[in-house]
Amino acid sequence: MKLMLETIKNIGELNMDAMEEAGHRVNNLVKPPGSLGRIEDLAIQLAGITGNVFTKVDNKAVIVMAADHGVYDEGVAPNPQIITAIQTNNMAKGVTGVCAFAKQAGAKVIVVDVGVKNEVNYNGVINKKIRSGTSNMTQGPAMTREEAVRSIEIGIEITNEEIMKGANCIAIGEMGISNTTASSAIISVLGDCNPHDVVGIGAGLPVDKLHHKAEVIRRAINKNHPDANDPVDVLSKVGGFEIGGMVGTILAAAAQRKPIVIDGFISYAAALLAVALEPKIKSFIFVSHMSAEKGGVKALQLLGLDPLLNLGLRLGEGSGAVLAFNLLEAATYMVNEMVTLEESGIVL
Repeated sequence: MKLMLETIKNIGELNMDAMEEAGHRVNNLVKPPGSLGRIEDLAIQLAGITGNVFTKVDNKAVIVMAADHGVYDEGVAPNPQIITAIQTNNMAKGVTGVCAFAKQAGAKVIVVDVGVKNEVNYNGVINKKIRSGTSNMTQGPAMTREEAVRSIEIGIEITNEEIMKGANCIAIGEMGISNTTASSAIISVLGDCNPHDVVGIGAGLPVDKLHHKAEVIRRAINKNHPDANDPVDVLSKVGGFEIGGMVGTILAAAAQRKPIVIDGFISYAAALLAVALEPKIKSFIFVSHMSAEKGGVKALQLLGLDPLLNLGLRLGEGSGAVLAFNLLEAATYMVNEMVTLEESGIVL
């Protein structure tokens, strides 16, 4: 608990002086003002996060948290649970979707087992297993409060280590069969909305089973009565270990004034929990893409943030977040490589 509380305490506001200076430079680059649209906004936000107008995001890392869910037993996922372990291993081998995009973006992939049910080959996977999957949340809390805090602090620890190694831009990713169910539950609680308005097909659940999935979530919420005003309680009652790990990564990146890029639907749930813990975090977050999951719109409305891309993505793993790395880096190149009107000798 101490590490989590200290990390939250260290999260500050954006540096307004740096943002003003960055805005002045961006507006005076050799281009019509505003002609590079949201790329200009990214550059100004990056300056506010880092306190440096001439920001670099040249040491990028995506931290992927992997875990299983006891609610799988309720028939909410179409695929066997062993896929979590297989794909966790595949990430360590560098052969999944997020790994392919990370290679293109020049980013490092860090894979963390926080609660995979089946055996994982830990060669290349960081073993931080809390236990072998959460409990079935329709029967009681998914985890204890202590386990929820531990999952968050694992994310903080891993992220702090990567930043110490030089990472200056962090993305979050996940792997866990049934984690769209847990994420839908979190969003339903925090948004005070009907699970039927949030649930989607996840990794390919037949449409005719969506009603069952929503009813499973409704039962879990009614059983556990998660407190929407207590993010740790929500995580412990209806969340997942990997979601907690992503919350910790968001907290740590913000505390150390590093930009944090979130992925799709599962990461929206993690971001909502992180912002509930400390609202100032929202200014440090970049939403990479609009998830194709049904509840994505509702989640982003709750966050009050707009996605950078809309490509129909719903793979997860951090794949969309890694694609967005390129846009953040483009913003830094705009500031660092373009000259101003004055520097170019143009007088208007």
